[in-house]
Amino acid sequence: MLLPLSLILALAALAETRTCVCELNNAESMAAKQCSLCTEAEKQAPDSPVFFLKDINPRKPNRWLALPRAHQHLLSEMPPEARLAYWNAAIEKARALWGDDWGLAMNGDERRTQCHTHLHIGKLLEGTETSPPAIVDSPAGIAIPTDGTGFWVHPVAGKLHVHSGEQVTEFVLMR
Repeated sequence: MLLPLSLILALAALAETRTCVCELNNAESMAAKQCSLCTEAEKQAPDSPVFFLKDINPRKPNRWLALPRAHQHLLSEMPPEARLAYWNAAIEKARALWGDDWGLAMNGDERRTQCHTHLHIGKLLEGTETSPPAIVDSPAGIAIPTDGTGFWVHPVAGKLHVHSGEQVTEFVLMR
């Protein structure tokens, strides 16, 4: 049975985010679709550790992305103090957009379409919390999954609920 070309290309693009081809000094490699957020990071001021972009997908008009300026392809690669600053900036932006109804989501390694680390920021959909979360007091307590799965975070009663174990997590956020 032959696979449609579009499916083959999609699978190839997903595989390439796990072995990123983005080379900052190579225009040809940076033209790859999965490197577009790396290109956006290069446009930012070097002294801006975190920046935000409106999601360009027309099917996600209410979504924003939080990105580190530094080229990090895995959140686990970030030094702990930089990761905490990233979390704090993303949560501040999420609160500014959605009050206490915000959520942050990062898809797992198998479902990412971009090499550059990014969090999806959006309004948390009602009824999405169906499995027991890890409950932490602050962003410093958010554990990054080590198995390549995604995770999502949202506030509840002054704490943060952290859900992990899925590849696609951004679906808990309003499009």
